[in-house]
Amino acid sequence: MTSPLSGTQFVLTHGDYTATIASVGATLRSLRHAGRDLVVPFDADEVRPVYRGATLAPWPNRVTGGRYTFGDVTRQLALTEPARAHALHGLVGWLDFVDLDQAADRVLLATTVEAQEGYPFRLQVRVEFVLGDDGLRTTVTTRNTGADAAPYGTGPHPYLVAGEGRVNDWTLTLPAERVLTVTEDRLIPIVLTDVAAEGDGVFDFRAPRAIGDTFIDHAFTGLGRDTHGVAEVRLTAPSGTGVMMRWDTSCPWVQVHTADHVDTALHRLGLAVEPMTCPPDAFNSGIDLIILEPGAYASASWSIAAL
Repeated sequence: MTSPLSGTQFVLTHGDYTATIASVGATLRSLRHAGRDLVVPFDADEVRPVYRGATLAPWPNRVTGGRYTFGDVTRQLALTEPARAHALHGLVGWLDFVDLDQAADRVLLATTVEAQEGYPFRLQVRVEFVLGDDGLRTTVTTRNTGADAAPYGTGPHPYLVAGEGRVNDWTLTLPAERVLTVTEDRLIPIVLTDVAAEGDGVFDFRAPRAIGDTFIDHAFTGLGRDTHGVAEVRLTAPSGTGVMMRWDTSCPWVQVHTADHVDTALHRLGLAVEPMTCPPDAFNSGIDLIILEPGAYASASWSIAAL
C-alpha cells in the first residue's frame, strides 16, 4: 500500500496529550491537549508546508548563498530557498526516517545523512519523541559516522498555537536580551544588538506583550534561564489558553517568526519558535557551530506543553 505523502504515522498518547509524528523529516505533524491544537497541524497526505514541525539538521536556518568554507575547502550547497538564494534548514527535512523503537507514548526515529555534494560528511541522526505529564519532549542525537570532522547544528520548526485567533491576537513572553538584525530583503545577519535598543524595543518581549502587527523573523540569544538552565517561551491567547516551549543550554539561540506569508491561508497562522544550537549562517560565522569529530555525538532537546 502507498503510504501518505508525509510518510509513516506514529500516534502518541499520554493523559490529555496526543501527538502525531510523521516519518518524513521526523516531523511533528500535530500536538493536542484536551483536543486543543498546540501547534499548527497539517494533513498526513499533504506535502508539509513551510517546514511545519520538521527536524532541522545538519544546520538550522540559513547558510548565506549556500556557500561556506570548512577545513580550508569552500563548498556550495543546493539553494533550497531560491527566492533569497540560500541553503535553508539542513538536509534531513525530506528524508524518510525509520523507527527503531516505539511505545504508546514515545517513538525513536533514525536516518542517515549520506556524504554528498556541498556536504561530504556522513551523519546518523536519531530523533526521540516522548509524551509525558509535561508535554512533548524531543531529543535529537547525531553521531558523525564518517572519517572527517563535520560542521553541525540542529533545531525544530514548530508553529505554536496559543488558542483562538492568529498571531496578532496573542501575547508573547520571550526572555531574550539580544537580537540578531538582518537585511530586509534576504535576511542576511548584520549585527547582534540589545532588544531594548533595536527599533525602540520592537523586539523586546522580556515582559509579556501583545504581538499585534509586529513582524519578526529574527534570531535571539542572551536567554534568561531558571536555576536548571532552562529557557522558556510562553504564548497566550486573550481567553487564557496558551502554549509554552522550553529547552536547555544545548540551544543558546532561538529563531522566532510571525509566519508572514503571501498565502492568506498560511499568513500568521502560528508563531514559529525554533530553539537552535547555533545562529543563522553559523557555517560561515562559526558562532556556536558544533564541530563533530569522527565518532563523536551531539545532543539537543526541547519540549512543548499546554498552558
